[in-house]
Amino acid sequence: MSASQESRPRDNGPEGMDPDGVIESNWNEIVDSFDDMNLSESLLRGIYAYGFEKPSAIQQRAILPCIKGYDVIAQAQSGTGKTATFAISILQQIELDLKATQALVLAPTRELAQQIQKVVMALGDYMGASCHACIGGTNVRAEVQKLQMEAPHIIVGTPGRVFDMLNRRYLSPKFIKMFVLDEADEMLSRGFKDQIYDIFQKLSGNTQVVLLSATMPMDVLEVTKKFMRDPIRILVKKEELTLEGIRQFYINVEREEWKLDTLCDLYETLTITQAVIFINTRRKVDWLTEKMHARDFTVSAMVGEQAFPCGEGGGLFRVV
Repeated sequence: MSASQESRPRDNGPEGMDPDGVIESNWNEIVDSFDDMNLSESLLRGIYAYGFEKPSAIQQRAILPCIKGYDVIAQAQSGTGKTATFAISILQQIELDLKATQALVLAPTRELAQQIQKVVMALGDYMGASCHACIGGTNVRAEVQKLQMEAPHIIVGTPGRVFDMLNRRYLSPKFIKMFVLDEADEMLSRGFKDQIYDIFQKLSGNTQVVLLSATMPMDVLEVTKKFMRDPIRILVKKEELTLEGIRQFYINVEREEWKLDTLCDLYETLTITQAVIFINTRRKVDWLTEKMHARDFTVSAMVGEQAFPCGEGGGLFRVV
């Protein structure tokens, strides 16, 4: 580890964590309007143009400490607005006149990195901010040219490709002041721990670190201990999540072969104009697509390209 990082005071581990791996909040300030967050006018335009009206629970709590420069640990379930939380925080802090990479976001998959890039670009649409997805599976020469010629304000990427670009000095860490780990638990479960540590060692000792995770297993807590300085801890409990206008129910289907008929029964019972069905393997996506077509449903299938155990890709299945 570099001398600059060794001199940096670190949090001493899982203080503020309960035995079940849930963090205890130490930040209670809530800002329930984007207008009260002291955001730039151009960023506010992008936020409202994107369709946001009121910040979600995690956004009400986490955006302010992030833009104030604190290290932040945010624990909340998927679908709660975590991506926009750090995207808004980054966009507020970057210097648009400085043609250099100033924020680095790591994500566990190529698809998520690309999704984050789209959100950042949409929210920053009126600012002129640049954001590049640095991911595997793309042309390395084109990537190098992009990084050297344009030096995007924000890089979103997967650990492998980002480390490669840093290690080969095509991506400069000199002006990076914000380092975001999105879905940290998922990244560590995929074996990216060493690469994340190697990336961190290349950053300045005063880089702000923001970590977002649905769960807090021990390996995530180790990351917070090594990387973060007296972090702000924010927990959004499940009971605080608002799902207005959404009815939730489940059906216990005892046997796998009964699922198709149960699904079709739902369509006969409920008025469903559009639906998205999540499936855990690519093979099942193909199978269900074929079966639904045979029953005269208009369907399309989408699957991820990232590697999965046993060569199976997860996907979602859309019924229109």
